[in-house]
Amino acid sequence: MTISPFFLNLRSAYQAEMDDLMFDSDGRDVLRHRLADKRRQIAFLVQMMELSPEMVAVVFHQGFVFRQTAAMDQLLGHEADELPGWREVCGGIDTAPWAAELVRVILEAPGGERFLTVAACLHYMAGKADAEAVQQRHDSAEDSGGNDDDQDEFDADEEGDEPGDARARKEAGADWLVDQGFDRKD
Repeated sequence: MTISPFFLNLRSAYQAEMDDLMFDSDGRDVLRHRLADKRRQIAFLVQMMELSPEMVAVVFHQGFVFRQTAAMDQLLGHEADELPGWREVCGGIDTAPWAAELVRVILEAPGGERFLTVAACLHYMAGKADAEAVQQRHDSAEDSGGNDDDQDEFDADEEGDEPGDARARKEAGADWLVDQGFDRKD
């Protein structure tokens, strides 16, 4: 699978946005609450779709299920101006019932078709990276004869993320901040 520079750049921004939404200043997991707030603000957020798609795309966190992963892998190789519209790709994507109204609002906005394709790709990439990280941890635990599932169980959130997802997102966010010139928080 080849990922275009467009999606490589957006992937880190999307992950940083998810990390920012994940925890409050006291370290409490507030993702569900913050996503609910963002979803209520969708009429305002559509104004940001073109300039900051990662800030709007997070409203679809856990809102898509991908039935045609090969097609999604292929989409990740496209640049922004080469992406097909939502109606061309949505046949291989199931949308959660709660996300249907968000899709409708976005489709009514200029650029909504393209944005939904971008949002689906970002969500797919994030889920794929999380799944690959979980598989790699599982494989390394099997190779070493141990089982690290127990130590990661506390990281699973209530929405069904795999164990360790919260930690992986937090580490990715920390890496991104270091790349931006900030000191690593220990």
